[in-house]
Amino acid sequence: MRRRHSMPFGAELQPDGALRFRLWAPGARHVDLCLEFASKENMLPMKRDDNGWYILVTDRAKPGTFYRFRIDSDQRVPDPASRYQPNDIHGPSQVIDPTVWEWTDSDWRGRPWEEAVIYELHVGTFTESGRYAGVIQRLDELVDLGITAIELMPLADFPGRRNWGYDGVLPFAPDSCYGRPEELKELVQGAHQRGLMMFLDVVYNHFGPEGNYLPLYAPSFFTDRHRTPWGAAINFDGTDSRTVRDFFIHNALYWLEEYHFDGLRLDAVHAIADDSQPDILQEIAHAVATGPGASRQIHLVLENDNNAAKYLERNSAMRPCAYIAQWNDDIHHALHVMTTGEKSGYYEDYADSPAHYLGRSLAEGFAYQGEPSRFRHGSPRGESCRELPPTAFVSFLQNHDQIGNRAMGERITDLASEEALRTATAILLLAPSPPMLFMGQEWGERQPFLFFCDFGPELADAVTEGRRKEFARFPEFTDAKARTRIPDPNDEQTFTRSCLDWVAARAGKSRVWRQFHKDLLTLRARDIVPRLQGLRAGGSNFDVFDAMALRVHWRLGDDSHLTLLANLAEEPVIALSKPTGRLLYAVPGEPVSVNDRVQLPPWSVSWYWEMSQEDGSD
Repeated sequence: MRRRHSMPFGAELQPDGALRFRLWAPGARHVDLCLEFASKENMLPMKRDDNGWYILVTDRAKPGTFYRFRIDSDQRVPDPASRYQPNDIHGPSQVIDPTVWEWTDSDWRGRPWEEAVIYELHVGTFTESGRYAGVIQRLDELVDLGITAIELMPLADFPGRRNWGYDGVLPFAPDSCYGRPEELKELVQGAHQRGLMMFLDVVYNHFGPEGNYLPLYAPSFFTDRHRTPWGAAINFDGTDSRTVRDFFIHNALYWLEEYHFDGLRLDAVHAIADDSQPDILQEIAHAVATGPGASRQIHLVLENDNNAAKYLERNSAMRPCAYIAQWNDDIHHALHVMTTGEKSGYYEDYADSPAHYLGRSLAEGFAYQGEPSRFRHGSPRGESCRELPPTAFVSFLQNHDQIGNRAMGERITDLASEEALRTATAILLLAPSPPMLFMGQEWGERQPFLFFCDFGPELADAVTEGRRKEFARFPEFTDAKARTRIPDPNDEQTFTRSCLDWVAARAGKSRVWRQFHKDLLTLRARDIVPRLQGLRAGGSNFDVFDAMALRVHWRLGDDSHLTLLANLAEEPVIALSKPTGRLLYAVPGEPVSVNDRVQLPPWSVSWYWEMSQEDGSD
């Protein structure tokens, strides 16, 4: 099987073998196509239509040809819809024929969302090679662990050889430092052959600060009517916004169709400014549902600091109307406070009663559903999500942001005790919400994951200084000299220190920690996942016994009952009563009965399951 997503822009191979080049450049007076060969350059004028499109069909180019566009007889720019940039963002684009790659996974239809156990990774730091081929070599280990889905951090071409991926400027071109497009397809196919879903993190809220040439020839791609942390907003709702919207809709379809990804995670959508109806998020979801989502299981996930439940709404059959789930920062923040004791920054919103916020996150989804946030100076945060099932929220103890946005990039293993981590992990991996691990978490990786990049000299110093200034409000970094300890994002050693230590992963203690994760995920797959299908809203509740102890109860999709008792404190706590049903799991041991109550040991978790009383079985 051969796959291609046809686009109204960029370089598209025609049935007769010719190539059609199309660029939207309403701000340019004229545009030339520059075909770059080893010994010569062909400059071909392009024809402009009434809508600002420059078009040329030619037989002088073929797959593999390097090309750029020349704007107003001056600046040469890459194709904003380039499928590949062998020489980075400032170099020429290369014509790619996506049908050259022959897929062998035609029977793959994806997996149900209820089965999702997500593993977030950064291709460049996951293995020593830093390439797609290196990830392929580790797929069997992830399957053995119990992972069912891999989420790649963004791949859109970025400046230099090192980047988290959120500074991309050519969203259709997977960065060449990880390999060619065919190698990425081989990774996706290899995952599917092993039963793994593949998700991709995409960035639709901004372009990176280096290599974005769009303002030069398409200034209406952006608007000053809205402002974002990165400056002028992408124009999703003003004059000429139809072309801009189509650009991103096609990008989503491109990754799902041409690369056969099973889902997308849309980064920081709270930073997308769009007053239109339907907004761009709704339009993307509709295009996916009526396109590739009509014939196979595709899952769209959001990151949204606004906790906007409307995008996660379900229909009467409890199927998502648009997005299947959202990353749930609330559960991370509550668990982080309880395991580390940290209470500064946004953690202050969870410090007064962390067990309450954890319980609400587990039972209802968002901990903040319109309540005022101290961190946000009293502004209300979130919307009611009581009509959503637990499967609408992705839970995690770590991710790239929560590690890398710390000054020193410390992982949770450097911040919390082993007892605390064991307790939090047993909650995370057995709760009904789909869990996510960040690469290396399963063996207790201690290498930091720092913020790194590789900007050119015009930006490098400013980025380093800006990064250090971000932390000036923290007591330990108020002094300028202290801030020099914060690693330079552009230093290659900052990147190297962030690479996983696979030697340490094979050490004795790491193997024990990995087996702990594997055992929990095996239990999840056997006893929890089969009961999640049909899970509805409103069947869960929670009680708090202490600032650090709680009970959570869920009615599962088969009408059975799942109950959690947890104490994340260093002292025992008395709970009201012991749940009925079969003990599924307990760490460090089952609670002790005391008269008609039960005592929860320090740092303990107990899971119980029973069939509905109406069923009459246990």
